[in-house]
Amino acid sequence: MRRITMSSAAAVLLLALGTGCSSGSSESGSSEKARVTEKSSGKAAGAKASDPKRPVDIVRAAITKARATSARIDETVVTRGGGGEESTLSLAGPFDLAADKGKLSIDFPGGAVDHMDEVFSGGKVYLSRTVPKGHWTVIDRDKARAHSLLRAPLNDPEHVLRQASAIRDVSDRGTTTIDGRPVHLYRGALDYRTLTLGVADESRKQLETARKAMGGGLPASAMVWVDEEGRPARVELSAAQHTGYVTVTMNLTDFGKPVKVRIPAASRTTPTDSVSGVLPG
Repeated sequence: MRRITMSSAAAVLLLALGTGCSSGSSESGSSEKARVTEKSSGKAAGAKASDPKRPVDIVRAAITKARATSARIDETVVTRGGGGEESTLSLAGPFDLAADKGKLSIDFPGGAVDHMDEVFSGGKVYLSRTVPKGHWTVIDRDKARAHSLLRAPLNDPEHVLRQASAIRDVSDRGTTTIDGRPVHLYRGALDYRTLTLGVADESRKQLETARKAMGGGLPASAMVWVDEEGRPARVELSAAQHTGYVTVTMNLTDFGKPVKVRIPAASRTTPTDSVSGVLPG
């Protein structure tokens, strides 16, 4: 098996592990677009007044509901360095979270390699290659590892939801709308174990060094917007480090629609057991 690396001139920002947004900071990115009206009831949109669920239970139930169906995924990973430099990676596509299959298009404007397609199916992930054109790299999904903070291995949306479901100290932040849809916002914290979920050993060591430099912690927060059907309309994860921060924002729409994928022909695939670089994470 070969280790295949997909490099980029801007990889330093995404692989430098210098990322984040403190759990005590103001809502950033997409969350700034939503004006939140504080509520004292602590109930999700659409929940009955007699519903005894805690905010953390509502969030976890919403994520469980999403993982039992399909959704359109639109996600950005925004990394900001201490010097003000910023990079944005975006990904989009339909994904059947229940059947573990889907397809994503990954874009990183300005990178030496600025686009990649991915197909998830049958426990494997296929990644398009620029050379030779029309060929793919294939890896077992469970072997994939992330190489920087808050990057999902191979951009796996299931990984982001798994991290969000580990939210702690959840507070009810009130009601708002996303694209005209009523939603309810919940905010909480992420612990270090959740931040390093699925991270490769060599990157984990770097994170541990950074953690010690910051006094034993890497401040991180999670926000989840729950719609009237009890599903997550948006998930936002943020983490801080002394050299900058990263924010992952995932929007979920078109729940329940069928997802079809086309697996590349075996003659056009090259197996590997490790993939790294800006595009695959």
